[in-house]
Amino acid sequence: MATADLLLHPVRMRILQALFDADPLTTAQLRDRLPDVPPATMYRHIALLTDAGVLEVASEERVRGIVVRSYRVRAEEAVVDPAARAAMTREDHQRAYATFVASLLTDFDRYLASEDADPIGDGVVYRQAAVWLSDDEFAAMIEEIEKAVVTRIGRTGGQGRTRRIVSLVVVPDKHAGPPADGESVAE
Repeated sequence: MATADLLLHPVRMRILQALFDADPLTTAQLRDRLPDVPPATMYRHIALLTDAGVLEVASEERVRGIVVRSYRVRAEEAVVDPAARAAMTREDHQRAYATFVASLLTDFDRYLASEDADPIGDGVVYRQAAVWLSDDEFAAMIEEIEKAVVTRIGRTGGQGRTRRIVSLVVVPDKHAGPPADGESVAE
């Protein structure tokens, strides 16, 4: 498993998101998907991810005298292990979350910049809700959400399918106390 520093870099996170559950892509194809990343930066970060075992070469092909490699994510290596997460400081979590949010904003900006962007027709969803859950109920909810997503990973394009990015953020609201006696909680 990779370190948090390796995975939570803004450019590397975007490279991984572009490759997650996608066909292998060449560096040129990745550059098409991430046009704001300079070529030298792209090559450097792909090399770092490959050297760390997070990316692997899916194929190599000779094109006009050069070797063109296609890359794919090694999903089991593209996670921060629990021990490394436990060792992260509050500042590490702040930096990681800021990187994650910046990545979400970049993805959404890129989507909206497309001439055929249709948020309603495309089913764009951004929603926030508060739920009161015990630790066991929370664990069950996370398991249900993960199952709903994981069972759909690995499907291929075509057949009317659109690749969709699913992100989940869960933050405890420790400053909200329980409802007063007799006060109802909307569910």
